[in-house]
Amino acid sequence: MEKLQVINHALIQNAMSFEQYFELSQKLVDEGRTTGDNQSESMIEFTRLNLSRLKKWIKTGQISSQLEETIAKVNKPVTWLMLVEPWCGDVAQNLAFIYKAASLNTNIQLKLILRDENLDIMDQYLTNGGRSIPKMVAFDSDLNELAIWGPRPASVQRMLDEGKASGDFDYQVFAISAHSWYAQNKGKELNDELVDFVKQSIK
Repeated sequence: MEKLQVINHALIQNAMSFEQYFELSQKLVDEGRTTGDNQSESMIEFTRLNLSRLKKWIKTGQISSQLEETIAKVNKPVTWLMLVEPWCGDVAQNLAFIYKAASLNTNIQLKLILRDENLDIMDQYLTNGGRSIPKMVAFDSDLNELAIWGPRPASVQRMLDEGKASGDFDYQVFAISAHSWYAQNKGKELNDELVDFVKQSIK
């Protein structure tokens, strides 16, 4: 299946804005539920924790001067389409920075879609065969694919890959290490990766 068969203008137009996604996350937390079929206590708790993480980075997250300068060079309309879920920790740790970056230039439109409602799209952007999110793709106004980012900064992905390769992988241990890394790094590596992402989209 070609990517352009599943990604079209109607899908992008109907996708969520950051504000709509934030409202959805808040509503889910208020109602004690999450997205998808798995309504377990742990998934609901992940959703609550992730809203807190998202709020923290909205308040404290910083965009680097290099990223600001690079984003200023975007002189044609571009859409950043991002696959997300409120229960996903990597989404919560990265989304606020991406939103802040996109907001710096009116030529950039950030649109969000839920992974599990769009598996046909997700399956075009697998990571090592898995449906890892967040995954963000930049498109021009004709829906030509310009750049891809995700599902997490390279250092965190490396932690995951090395953990799995060790043969004694514990996801809970990885998650604790990953969230600790995010807290210490404060979006610096993501800022650098977004510089490359934007540069690819303006070649």
